[in-house]
Formats: sequence, structure tokens, C-alpha cells
Amino acid sequence: MDISVVIPLYNEDESLPELIAWIERVVNAHGFSYEIVLVDDGSKDRSWEIIEASAKRNEHIHGIKFRRNYGKSAALHCGFQAVEGDVVITMDADMQDSPDEIPALYDMIMKEDYDMVSGWKKKRYDPLSKTLPTKLFNATARKFSGIKLHDFNCGLKAYKNKVVKNIEVYGEMHRYIPIIAKQAGFSRIGEKVVQHRARQYGVTKFGGLNRFINGMLDLLSITFITRFSKKPMHLFGALGTLLFIIGFFSAAWIGIDKLLCLSHGIQARLVTDNPYFYISLVCMLLGTQLFLTGFVAELISRSSSDRNVYLIEKKL
Repeated sequence: MDISVVIPLYNEDESLPELIAWIERVVNAHGFSYEIVLVDDGSKDRSWEIIEASAKRNEHIHGIKFRRNYGKSAALHCGFQAVEGDVVITMDADMQDSPDEIPALYDMIMKEDYDMVSGWKKKRYDPLSKTLPTKLFNATARKFSGIKLHDFNCGLKAYKNKVVKNIEVYGEMHRYIPIIAKQAGFSRIGEKVVQHRARQYGVTKFGGLNRFINGMLDLLSITFITRFSKKPMHLFGALGTLLFIIGFFSAAWIGIDKLLCLSHGIQARLVTDNPYFYISLVCMLLGTQLFLTGFVAELISRSSSDRNVYLIEKKL
């Protein structure tokens, strides 16, 4: 199978028939063997009825229905588990992503040998309340990850099949699939300018400032997990040691200063009257706690059932 199109959706019954017909026209015009996997994330409208009717009409259309709304990451994860195509393409169901981009994305994966290609909506038709947080988010993600993408969260992406089969998407981590893919060893990540269309049906699911804040927290989480999940002592131990050393030498200096004053007959205040003494003490306590946290985390990591799970690309 050439292409699997995965579409997570929530309350998109107005746009689904048109979107499905558009995808069918594109893939048939280019002679692709294909499947369309529609993942209904607990919709309250007629979305599932449309999926059922479409699946009866076209054997290449498959549906997955959640009992309740779990979020886009869960929908993508289940869609990725089901796909069989050599190239997996994801897009949103709101008609803002153009299926006409499918052939070019397919060529970038198959002919240019990218592991993953992310769309870049260079010209957007969203309000400023959505585009401004998106720009801030993308700038932060680029800085943290070192991946030079303009639009991490673009729903229109293409992957090699082996990429989606070897990454885990959960929580709200769909925003960071490029980072997850890179950490899994799929480093050939490309970008393509894609058409962004104004929303024609329904309402946006964008969460505004709350979504931006959650996105930053998720970015910190994924950065920590990918870098230190198997070596937590490298983070906690280093921070703990640094804090302890700062606190120890600060306390030592306060003690030495007190002794020097006494040796010269100078009346000095009590060590406990010096606020820097308590700051030094807090630094040593925090340093010790961080070091012990790293030690405990290291024990948990070494006892984990997946501590020696590695992705092997080839065997001879």
C-alpha cells in the first residue's frame, strides 16, 4: 500500500463528506493504493454516521471510534497503530489542510528519503489570537529542540511507516512529534510550505492562552523525558552537587570570617545572625535532596521493564 491518510476528528460532520471526496479524487488521479483511517475522538454530532456510510461505500475507508474525547494525541496513536501504507500522512478534518499536498509529500518521503516532512502554513488565515501564541510556541520549540521547523504543530505531516510504528504519542505530545521522532533516531526531518485554507465549517478547537501554557509545560516534559529518562542522575545529581558545593563553601566562608574576626580581637555577630548562613544551609539541604532524588530515580530507571528497549534499524 502506498499511502495511509490518518485523520483525527471531533465534531466535524459538516466537513467530512467533502474532505473524504477530495482525498479520493487526489489519490485516484495519481494512481496511489491507499487507505483513509478516520479516528472519531468522541464526537457528539453525526461524524460517526458519516464514517460508517463512507466505509460501506469505499472499502479503503476505515473508522475508529472512541467512547469519549481523549484528545488528538490518543487519536493519532491509535491511527498509527492501524496503518499499513509505506507513507503515512496526517491531516486535520476541518478542511484547512489541502489534500492536494499529498502527492508532493509522498515524493519527499519516497524520492528524497526524508523520515518525516512537516507542513509549514507560511500564509495563515487564523486570527491574531491564534497566530501570535503559535509563533511564540514554535520559536521556543526550535530553541529547545534544535530542529529548524517553522510550524511544529501543523496537522499536515508525512512519515515513513517505520517512524509512526516506533514512536509513542500520548497526552498532548502530538505537538512534539518531530522532537520524539528525532530522539528515536529518525533525524531526516524536512519541511514543506503548504496551503492553509480558511475554516469553512464548525468552530476552532484552539484553546488560546491555556493551550500555549500547557504547550510550554509539555515541551519541558518531553525535553526532560527524551534526555534524562534513562540517566536521571545526570540532571538531578549535577544540580544537587552544584547547590551543595555553593552552600558548603558559603557556610565555610562565614565560619572562616568569624574566626578571623575573633583572632584579631574584633567583636563579630553570631553566625546564626547572618542571613547568608541560612541561605547556605538551604542550598546544602536542597543539593542533598536533589542528589538523593537522582539516586532514587536512577534505581527506578534501572528497574524499569523497558530499560534496555532500543530501536534496531537493521540486522545481518
